[in-house]
Amino acid sequence: MIWAVASIWNSIERVDAAPTNSARPAAGSGSNFLLVGTDSREDLTRAERNDLVTGHAEGSRADTIMLLHLPDSGTPTLVSIPRDSYVDIPGIGANKINAAYASGGPKLLVDTVEQATDLRIDGYLEIGFGGFVHVVSTVGGVRMCLDEPVQDDKTRLDLPAGCQVLEGAEALNYVRMRYGDPRGDLGRVERQREFLAALTHEMATPSTVLVPWRLHDVGTATGSAMTLGEDTSMWETVQMARGMRSISNGDGQSVTVPVADANYQTNAGSSVLWDEAKAAELFEALRTGDPLSIEP
Repeated sequence: MIWAVASIWNSIERVDAAPTNSARPAAGSGSNFLLVGTDSREDLTRAERNDLVTGHAEGSRADTIMLLHLPDSGTPTLVSIPRDSYVDIPGIGANKINAAYASGGPKLLVDTVEQATDLRIDGYLEIGFGGFVHVVSTVGGVRMCLDEPVQDDKTRLDLPAGCQVLEGAEALNYVRMRYGDPRGDLGRVERQREFLAALTHEMATPSTVLVPWRLHDVGTATGSAMTLGEDTSMWETVQMARGMRSISNGDGQSVTVPVADANYQTNAGSSVLWDEAKAAELFEALRTGDPLSIEP
């Protein structure tokens, strides 16, 4: 078991995600971790990009942004931040929040989230397209139950209603697609939280975590697909995993930042405008450890 855990930890890449801004928010109640899924295609061959219908765009953008809050006592909260959220990006100005990652990488994204939420970020975790597909494949796919058929012409996704196991292009495009979702980015962030909870549940089964060689295989596949902030410790990483496991078991809350306008027209195009009063109330509750007043 020691061999398995050491192998997992050593397989994880590191990145400097600590913002240089000296006016960072003070620490509040509990801990906050930023979970980021990027649209990086750097680890995919041209054939893989075609098979996964990822396109061939260069560079990386933050496709998925979630804030995992672990309280000092009580249950965890997972907050989806729509990637088109219209916020102030330090040094750039008002823009969609995913532009922070494209312009300044993890450091600027963390700085932007801290300034927008007034919550101090204690740890950072990132995964790209190829890594996501590899992790899902390692656990044998993720079982999802769909109330209605899901179709998206842009990604060629065509899923029937009912329960089914998703992996490969189907899994990736199920969490990515938004043009085929009548709720756009807001519908997508809900699917992403549901899929992440189901994936965590698959990874945390006793047949995986209690069998050293199985834990090694799944863990190193996950570790090699991830990038952690340089200041994120092993204990904090374990805390993140435990928090996600609690949420996957229904012992926690999953919410989206309250939205006032999902189609707010700006110089950056159609954006997501937060409900300032309700968003501030949400972040204040997380900062102080008070119960949340918004519905999941």
